[in-house]
Amino acid sequence: MYAKLHSGAVLGIDGYIVEVEVDISNGLPAFEVVGLPDPAVREARDRVRSAVKNTGYPFPLQRITANLAPADRKKEGAGFDLAIAIGVLAASGQVPAKGMERSLWLGELALDGSLRPLNGVLSMVMAGKKAGYDRIYLPARNASEARLVEGVEVIPLRSLADAVSLMRGEASEVSMEKANPAEEADPPFDDFTDVQGQLHVKRAMEVAAAGMHNLLFIGPPGSGKTMLARRLPSILPDMSLEESLEVTKVASIAGHLTQRGRLVTRRPFRSPHHTISQVGFIGGGGIPKPGEVSLAHRGVLFLDELPEFSKSALEVLRQPLEDREVTISRARAVLTFPAEFMLVGSMNPCPCGYFGYEQDRACTCSPHQIQRYRSKLSGPLLDRIDIHVEVPRVDYRTLTDTTPGESSETVRERVWQAHAIQAERFAGSNVRTNAFMPPAAIRKHCALSRESLALLKQSFDALGLSARAHDRILKLARTIADLAGEEQIQTTHVAEAIQYRSLDRKWWE
Repeated sequence: MYAKLHSGAVLGIDGYIVEVEVDISNGLPAFEVVGLPDPAVREARDRVRSAVKNTGYPFPLQRITANLAPADRKKEGAGFDLAIAIGVLAASGQVPAKGMERSLWLGELALDGSLRPLNGVLSMVMAGKKAGYDRIYLPARNASEARLVEGVEVIPLRSLADAVSLMRGEASEVSMEKANPAEEADPPFDDFTDVQGQLHVKRAMEVAAAGMHNLLFIGPPGSGKTMLARRLPSILPDMSLEESLEVTKVASIAGHLTQRGRLVTRRPFRSPHHTISQVGFIGGGGIPKPGEVSLAHRGVLFLDELPEFSKSALEVLRQPLEDREVTISRARAVLTFPAEFMLVGSMNPCPCGYFGYEQDRACTCSPHQIQRYRSKLSGPLLDRIDIHVEVPRVDYRTLTDTTPGESSETVRERVWQAHAIQAERFAGSNVRTNAFMPPAAIRKHCALSRESLALLKQSFDALGLSARAHDRILKLARTIADLAGEEQIQTTHVAEAIQYRSLDRKWWE
């Protein structure tokens, strides 16, 4: 007796189809799962056996073999439980096998036969639709997430008994669990009006948000670096539908989709602790999972106290900052995760935090301590940070001023208009913002006047800038011009872009 149906799994951030074959033959009672299963898949034997018995159906006392194809690709997780259980019941004649060919079966079984939700369902459903499957059976708590993909019939199930009832024609529909409306509202953003003073820093943040440029804050303790960084998401524009699907898919695979069935519409803001490892940053593991750079895709990766991170962990950021993706090689597969994010870092000028700010407090660090502290940040990494801005301490008079500052909504409107200009400029390409322009686009869209070229040449020689820094100045100037609504880059735009690149020379020379 033989049955065949299909399930799904995730490799990297993409789903793929797994063919589940179940054969029941005469012999001593045994239950084997083959097809390169990991321990969680191998343990499906016990979960399926208990679920079938506790649901009230007899479990065949024969030799059962379940094969997961393709057999040369390692399978992980408990998402094959439902497919294996239905295959056993179909092969033993307890449910009709007709009509299973164009359906996907996804779900983890509890010992009582109930179904538990899975991570990565969105990717699997998208893979199923692409492969031509028109019906998806899955846990009811995953149904809303699956219905984000249009053109596929989603059948929610609460238990194995629901699946059997549907296949026998004893039930036509299973009710879905309702989401709690109280959980659906996103918390409000922290607003720029809370920040007193720091007008030049707010301007730098506006420029960074308008072009999705990387940003570094340098200043003494208590100057507001972290407070400012946490308000950056409030001025970023909403994501497009395509971007939301990408971010939702990554969050689903990583198990961070707290409200299933809702697209992630806010840009991610990730702030890992400085003890994070290289694998935590870029992803990895036996079967690689996305790291922080992928979880921050289309959003912000904020690294507070940047030099406190290990140098090896910081250096792995260089490739995703340049390529907008992370490639992880393993013996059986080479996986690519998306990593188009905006890097925001904050740091003190020295270990005690007061070098260069002796008017606030005397610096107690030796030259060797300062050099060792700053050496955590290599030249190539600093070159990839577009904007370096100094954040001095706010004086008492400014701090106690009750005059409200500009709101995040006002700044966000200007940023949105700059993004709209860039969307029109890069229509039809895979570039969305100025920060990610390739060299050909820089030559096309960042033409300078003779006066601007002379200013840039003078600064290039005086500051000892690299070729990468030169290109980033041009991208910054283009963004500043977009904020001003100017089609042509003016000398003032170039001058502002240069001063955002000159601060690092003050601290590192």
